[in-house]
Amino acid sequence: MRVTESKDFWAGLMFAAFGVGFMIVATNYNMGTAVRMGPAYFPTVVGGMLALLGLGVLLKAFFTAGERVPRLHVRPLLIVLAGVCLFGVLLRPLGLVIACAALIVVGAWGGQKFRWLEVIILMVILVAFSVGVFVYGLGLPFNLWPEL
Repeated sequence: MRVTESKDFWAGLMFAAFGVGFMIVATNYNMGTAVRMGPAYFPTVVGGMLALLGLGVLLKAFFTAGERVPRLHVRPLLIVLAGVCLFGVLLRPLGLVIACAALIVVGAWGGQKFRWLEVIILMVILVAFSVGVFVYGLGLPFNLWPEL
């Protein structure tokens, strides 16, 4: 048996993994009954449906004609994950503006093409949007700049 449709394969695998993950996390809570649902009821049911959907999409990848599954590129995933972790580390000491700028630069570095001009334009737009939405729109108490 050979995987023939790569998008279906990876999407089904992701759906199934998230569904099973929700079901595993929900085991720490009380299930309840259909009439009196506990906190684990909804994540378990939705996670089960998501896992079944993922299994169906995953199986479809084996039986439809399509292109071969490309190899998984781990380097970009790790770079983007590092950017998100860097954002979390920098947010409190350096403020929202610098943390967002670092996230955007590191995340763009994980892509196929890195052009400084495009990254700077994107950074200005996204930082302004983030400050506008989270600080002024929602009123969240983020420091904008480093605490000196």
